[in-house]
Order: sequence, then structure tokens, then C-alpha cells
Amino acid sequence: MPYDAMDELSDESLLVRYAGGDAVAARVLMARLAPWVLAQATRRLGIRAEAEDVTQEAMLRLWKVAPRWEPGSARVSTWLYRVVANLCTDRQRRTRGVALSAVAEPVDPAAGVEERMQDDARAEALRAALARLPARQREAVELRHIDGLANPEIAEIMDTGIEAVESLIARGKRALAADLTQRKDELGYTDGGQ
Repeated sequence: MPYDAMDELSDESLLVRYAGGDAVAARVLMARLAPWVLAQATRRLGIRAEAEDVTQEAMLRLWKVAPRWEPGSARVSTWLYRVVANLCTDRQRRTRGVALSAVAEPVDPAAGVEERMQDDARAEALRAALARLPARQREAVELRHIDGLANPEIAEIMDTGIEAVESLIARGKRALAADLTQRKDELGYTDGGQ
């Protein structure tokens, strides 16, 4: 099957084809999933080099499981998300004690110093507020509003019901709003819609 035609196949179909020896399917699946995995790991770890290591390990695990993959048992993206989460958690446990604030933020060369400082302060305030949320609320909010996943997929990833996901997201957003509203002036947000 030509490379372009494989773009239409699901992740699960591509994985089954790879398990059958189709190298093109492997390339398509890698091109589709690796950037997503890298983004997940980078967001969780904050260090790109660490995230690249996690991406490599997660994709290796996917290739190893391919021959035993049972179509219909789980979505590849759900399985891969859990692997990435576990790998990141393992790395964070090994490097505990390194403050998130010690990790350098990537700098946008187009932004001015003042704008960068304000953006950094806002990002740090959001990270800190997210960190103060209970773990399940934080995960639900991040999956919905940072990763852009739909509630049914979040429910599958978190192994819970859709109503529970909706509740976790709503409570998390209320807690974030209450936490960040107190710092509105400090972070440069005005009633003018900034």
C-alpha cells in the first residue's frame, strides 16, 4: 500500500500492519505518534532531552508490543499515553529535588524582555496553580485544556466515567480561577480583556 494511502488508516490498523512486517506502516505510525508523545513528555518533564529519551523508550515499547496487539482491546493512543505517563513519573521520581523553576524556559526571540518576563510569570503561576490541584483534577484539566482531548477519551485514559471527568474538570477550573484571580494585577491581567 502506498505511503499516502496509509494516512487514512487508524493507528491500530497501522500497528497490526507493522506487526506483519510492513515498514511503511511503521514510518507512518511513527510520524503520526512521535510528535504527540514528545509533546506529552516535554510538558510533563519540562526538559526536552529527557522528553526525547521518553519518546524513544515509549515508541520502542510500542514496537515490542505490536506482535501481541489485540485490535479492539484498547486504542493505541490511550495505551501510549499511559506508557508516557508512567515513564515520566519514573523519571520524575529519580530526579526528585530538582525544582521546576530551575528548568530554563524556552525563549521566543521575537518577544521583548518585558513581554517574556510577563509570559514566564503567567506560565509559572499556571504551573504552580496546576501543581496545587489534586492529582486527578490536574490530570483531567491538562488532558482537556492543554492536550485538547475530548471527555470520552479522557474517561478512557483515566479509567473513569464521563460524568466523573466533567466533574473533575469543573472543580479543577474553579480552583484554578480562584487561585489565579488573586494574582490578576500582579500577572498583568486587566479588565480590558488582556
